[in-house]
This record gives sequence, structure tokens and C-alpha cells, in this order.
Amino acid sequence: MKKRTWIRLAAIVAVLGAAVILGYRKWSAPNGTAREEALALLPTDAIAILFADFDELRQAPFPAKLYAWAPKPQADADYAQFVKATGFDFERDLERITIAVEKRGQDFPLFAILDGKFDRQKIFAYALKDGSAVKTGGREIFSVPVSGSLKKISFTFLRNDRIAVAGDANLAFFLDAKKGAEDTADWRVRFERLAGSPAFAVIRQDAAVGAALAAQAPSGLRSPQLSTLLDQLQWITLAGKPENDRLRVVAEGECPAEATARQLLDLMNGVVLLAQLGLNDAKSRQQLDPAAREAYLEILKSADVSKINRGDTKSVRLVFEITPGFLEAARRAPPVMPDSAPSKPPLPGKARAPRKGRI
Repeated sequence: MKKRTWIRLAAIVAVLGAAVILGYRKWSAPNGTAREEALALLPTDAIAILFADFDELRQAPFPAKLYAWAPKPQADADYAQFVKATGFDFERDLERITIAVEKRGQDFPLFAILDGKFDRQKIFAYALKDGSAVKTGGREIFSVPVSGSLKKISFTFLRNDRIAVAGDANLAFFLDAKKGAEDTADWRVRFERLAGSPAFAVIRQDAAVGAALAAQAPSGLRSPQLSTLLDQLQWITLAGKPENDRLRVVAEGECPAEATARQLLDLMNGVVLLAQLGLNDAKSRQQLDPAAREAYLEILKSADVSKINRGDTKSVRLVFEITPGFLEAARRAPPVMPDSAPSKPPLPGKARAPRKGRI
């Protein structure tokens, strides 16, 4: 899809397009925070939910370093005109974004809630240049065609500072969808665990994560056993929290079986140890810049793998820190694992006790 097309879709559509490149009813949260209220609006049959609080992230040093590290897109005259016409700038005015990904056959429709500083009248006028609006159920829903296809993207204002948007024309389907009590509780308990993190993703497993990892991992780190274990997880969460000049990352997988959790714990500890051994061998010392090698080792030394008993489910948690040194090293070149690295990681000793508290 051309960038120009997204820009012409009005403020909400432009933001959703940027975020992806990364019933209107509540789940019993009438007096909750803006974050809780936004999460409560999402469909409970989603396979993944992503959240980012840009207001909080902008206040921390690490996101600024990450922004400086990331490649800068070329200036776009159409986007400049869009900002001028709507008064909305993604980097300045978006406060929070909450995205749900569903699976319908081979399609993965998106539904998002965006909180920010919007000028409703300017956005309405800009959207109507290429789209249309209809009133239904007390809402004014804008639909904008996607160039080169029969699909449409739709959005509506839920209040002056909140917009709902769908990656297809059927926005009302998401807004009016009924929410099952059991699914609602499943999502909410995981959101509560992530209450201290300004950015996170929650994935309800469909037995695809392990296969995806196997396809993307470097040859020296591929593990069919790890892929099989990951495919047995029911839930996967990934959260990031800036702490001064670094980012604390917490990844967690849940499964019902103690044996699966124990095997995953041992294997993950082994993978961390294998990576350390690989970076310390003579070949890696020759291939890697010393500063880059130290940055990668710093991340591995910060890694902590633990197992948590949650009653009906068992969780394996991996915690590590991304530092400015790692960002600088990644800018130069990715790490190179030696071909002579053992194919199976040695099993570590007794696992460390799990950390307590919220992320």
C-alpha cells in the first residue's frame, strides 16, 4: 500500500498505518483509567493485542535514544500537507494506541483505539475529500476506500480525544460485538500483570510462534526443540519499560503443563549460555568489533530466566535489558555466531527464583 494512500485516509488512518509498521462496550471498567478504558473496548476474540502509551514513553530517556537510533524516513510533502490540514502530528499528538488483531480465515483484520489531541472538524473535512460518512447507531462513521482494491478503512470519534478505527469497512462489527465473560477475564488478568509497562503485546497462541522463530533464527541458534515447546504455550506476553537510559524487556510464556514449563526453562537457560559461549570464542573475538561484542554480552549477562507457578498455568519468564551500547552496536552490524557453535545448548543448573512484582 502506498504511503500517500494512508495519508489521504485522515488522521486516524495515517496513525494506524504507522503503528502496524510495529459492541462498543466496556469490560466492567466505567471508572478506570484511559488505558483501562481503551483496553476494555477491544474484541475478546482477538489473537493479539498491542498497547503503547506514548505520553509516558516520551518522558523517558531511552525512547529518545531509540528514536535517534532508528532510520529516519524521508520528508514527505503529502504528510506535511496532511499535518497542516488536520493539525494532527503523529509524533506530537498521539497519546496512546491500542490495537487488536483478529483472524478470519486467511485475513487478519485490525481494530484500534487511538487517544490523542484531535481537531474533529478538520479531520472530518480531510476524510471527506476521498471518503464518505454515514450515521448509524448514533455514531458518524467515515469510510475511505483503499486505492487499488475494493476494501475500505473506517473510523469514528468515540469522544473528542478518542477515535476507533478498523482495517476494513465494517467498523460497527467491532463496536457492537458481544464480549464473552470468560474471554474478557482471560485478557484482563494479563493486562493487570502488565500494568507497570507503557508498551506491551499479548498474544493468544495459535501454534505459529515456534514455527516463525525457527524460520527467522540464525542457523547457529535454531532449535526444533525450542520451536516445539513454544508452540505448546497458550499465551505469550512481551513488555518493555524504560529505566533511565535503557529498556527492560520482559517476555513470558504460559502453558498448563509443568513438564513443558520445566523443559522450556532449561532450554532457555541453555540458549543464553550458548550465546555467551559463542561470543567468547576465538572466532567471534576476531569477527566482532570489541565494543559490539561487549554490548551483546552485556545483554546476555542481564538475562534472567525463571519459572512462575500461577496455579492452573505455569509461566517461563525471560528478562533482559537493552542498553545504548547495544543500539550503537546494532547500528553497525548484527552479531555473528560462529559456525562451530554446538547444536545443542548445555543444560544449566538449578533455575533462579522468579522475580516478584509487576513489570
